[in-house]
Amino acid sequence: MKYAGTLLVTDADGTLFTDDKRILDVDKSAIDEFISEGGLFTIATGRGIGLARDVVDKIGTERLNAPAVIFNGAVVYDFANNKKLSETLLCSKGVEYIKTLCKHFPDVGTEILIGDDIYVTNTNAYEEAHLEFGDVNPIRCDFAKLPEIGWFKAVFVDTPEKIQKMLDFAKMNPCDEIHYVSSAPMFFEVLPKGVNKGSGLSKMIQIMGLENKRIIAVGDYMNDIEMLQIADLAVAVDNAEEVVKKVADIVVCDNNSGSIRAIVDYLKQEQI
Repeated sequence: MKYAGTLLVTDADGTLFTDDKRILDVDKSAIDEFISEGGLFTIATGRGIGLARDVVDKIGTERLNAPAVIFNGAVVYDFANNKKLSETLLCSKGVEYIKTLCKHFPDVGTEILIGDDIYVTNTNAYEEAHLEFGDVNPIRCDFAKLPEIGWFKAVFVDTPEKIQKMLDFAKMNPCDEIHYVSSAPMFFEVLPKGVNKGSGLSKMIQIMGLENKRIIAVGDYMNDIEMLQIADLAVAVDNAEEVVKKVADIVVCDNNSGSIRAIVDYLKQEQI
């Protein structure tokens, strides 16, 4: 089997998904071809369980034959069996830092991912649009009523200009117990220290015993960089940020033109 020993892991939004949140038929057929020849396929996304399940449903659970990396690396999740295989939680200092951000940016849409739930403590039009990405029922409550434990990450949603202000604030007011990242122009995320898609992928590789397998990773944005850096073949889509393209070994077509099909075709050419 030509792809036995190969794991292909792709970002969802802006990479596998088209701009209008579809997965093209040409990409589905490419995934089918890849796994029929022994390949392992999965996703790495910033989405939590509920929103990531929307991605899995659109792909087709049968096409996801390896655990997924979700919460931007905080969790490795087996969607076939609805089971967390590993998780990393925010510490108390990380929770306090999120509280500080909320005080300094009170108008920014704020969601806290705790356990399997999404808690919305402040909303705006951008946050409401984000929640429409999947079939989720957020818990809307005051910040003071949030559970004290089980925090995976916080997501702040607003205009790119406001998100840049949050990035600037974080640089000027660092916390050594968190990792923060802009996962899209309108998203600012606070994660546990050391957590990113690369660390999540490394855990998944260890759990599955894939250390000697070929790893292909595909992405488009800054939160994909660590994942691309540990891959044997790093792929950026053409709509990716320039800094992501510089990390990549190859650049394929954009997310609206069949990026997974382009990768599988590239793998075919490698074997000629």
